[in-house]
Amino acid sequence: MKKIYYLIIALTFIAGSASAQSDPNAKKVLDAVSAKLKTFKGVTANFTVVSRGASGKVNHSAAGKIYIKGNKYYIKQGATEIFSDGNKTWNYNGNNEVTVTPVDEADNALTPQTLLTNFYDNDFTYKLVSSAGTYNQIQLIPIDKRKNYKQLNVSVDKSKTMITKARVQDRNNNTIDFNLSNINTAANIPDNTFVFNKNKYKKNIEVIE
Repeated sequence: MKKIYYLIIALTFIAGSASAQSDPNAKKVLDAVSAKLKTFKGVTANFTVVSRGASGKVNHSAAGKIYIKGNKYYIKQGATEIFSDGNKTWNYNGNNEVTVTPVDEADNALTPQTLLTNFYDNDFTYKLVSSAGTYNQIQLIPIDKRKNYKQLNVSVDKSKTMITKARVQDRNNNTIDFNLSNINTAANIPDNTFVFNKNKYKKNIEVIE
């Protein structure tokens, strides 16, 4: 589930310049997304996630809320919560346990810390698949074939200049579909939103670092 959460963040934060091997038309769209992102004070949105097996059968579905400010984020789905202040990440299981880990930019997960750098300059090639209708459809292929996913297809809403839909396909042809809705890009989000506060939870909660 943690990897799913990280990929949800990609919907909002995927940006940057394309490599020399990439489609210049895709680069133009993603550069516009990147420029738009820098103007946002804070972002809140609802999300849905649906994972399917290679046969198309739904294995899991979920819905929740995401808050993003710079390289900080907070995600809530049911009782489960993830906090990240840019230095540490707290994963609360919704019951009695919190796992704390340092932010690691070397991780394969698609996190704000990687997506707000030049991560895609070297790690992906881009291709504009379609610009028909209200979305620009872009396909991203990881250059490193050791990645646990082989393809990421994103839909850039032309009116918002934001990625609001995405499909991730892994090497076994399983897919995860994401959708963002009720997006607010002018949200005033306090910094303490992104830090786990044990005092707000059960007294017997265990913090694992």
